[in-house]
Amino acid sequence: MSSATSPFPERIRLAGEGLVLRDWTETDLPAMPALFDHPDIAYWTPLVSPFDEQAARARLDKDRRLRAEGTAMLLAVTVDGGAPLGEVMVRRAPEGTELGYAIGPAHRRRGLAARAVRVMAAYAFEHLGAERVILELEAENTASVAVATKAGFSLLDVPLITGEEKGRPFALQTWGLDRG
Repeated sequence: MSSATSPFPERIRLAGEGLVLRDWTETDLPAMPALFDHPDIAYWTPLVSPFDEQAARARLDKDRRLRAEGTAMLLAVTVDGGAPLGEVMVRRAPEGTELGYAIGPAHRRRGLAARAVRVMAAYAFEHLGAERVILELEAENTASVAVATKAGFSLLDVPLITGEEKGRPFALQTWGLDRG
């Protein structure tokens, strides 16, 4: 099996940039609604809304299923391995190795998303064999565009990804970061 198709590890802990990215656990379930049940997250991400205890359980189950399938890995963003402040994701997709993130509203404006994205990008380059990692963002999502820029991504000259989710149309730009 090549590194590009190797399975995700069953357990992982990544440290860097003053962060610890770690597996979600059962003990995180009560904290997840406070992180993800917010109008911004409902609007800009595919996460369900309202995001309650049942949604938290479904998210943890989905994380475990996607990881076992080798499709995606979702990690809690922490500063010390303790309380989760948000999530960062790496996903193998037809269009490339995609990253995503969501930071809880109480923890924003601390550079957590950009740092978590850089740590996850380094993991994708080193352990998944990615030559490029991408972010798919709506141009109107100024906070995410700022994260992409701070994390070193550049807007790619590729067609917009259009569709509809949660009853609203979207047009996603693709931002890329190449292996350094």
